[in-house]
Amino acid sequence: MRKIPIGVSGRHLHVSQEHLEILFGKGYELTKFRDLSQPGQYACEERVDLISPEGRELKGVRILGPVRKETQVEITKSDAIRGRFVAPVRSSGNIKGSGSATLVGPKGQITISEGVIIADRHIHFSLEDAKEFGVKDGDVVSIYVDAEKRGILDDVLCRVGANYVLDCHVDTDDGAAFGLKTGDEAVLVKEYKIVK
Repeated sequence: MRKIPIGVSGRHLHVSQEHLEILFGKGYELTKFRDLSQPGQYACEERVDLISPEGRELKGVRILGPVRKETQVEITKSDAIRGRFVAPVRSSGNIKGSGSATLVGPKGQITISEGVIIADRHIHFSLEDAKEFGVKDGDVVSIYVDAEKRGILDDVLCRVGANYVLDCHVDTDDGAAFGLKTGDEAVLVKEYKIVK
């Protein structure tokens, strides 16, 4: 079976247009830094500082574009521990009841009452890829990585969409734990048995 490319994601955030204008000024538009693996998604030149409810700071967190309906901050468990952020593991867009933070930009700041999460591991599949791999949207699978510290990662969400490009997204904590880097590959694990 074909292998799945891996992308290791660092902390970042998505912003609404309203919040972008508070942070960077009226009528501001994001500046593309580079394209990401998924069509239409890109890393931006713009960065903001994040302040936890306890006053700890994560400086220079990159914004990803384009703007979204709601602002969402994605950090790692390590970030949450060091910065004293509340950040449940969630799928992108599922921010109800998640953590709060203050975002500080060059022109202003905004405090969000929810929106800070640790993004779940997930794989983007096109419709054709999903058929090939025998998965459907919302399935939860495992992957095997033959990296520096090889092993199996469980609880990987399948996201299927017509415009998706095959790619597995893990955060830098998972990447460090397994010795992974962007461009490495994973194998979809159909079934394995835990010996008790």
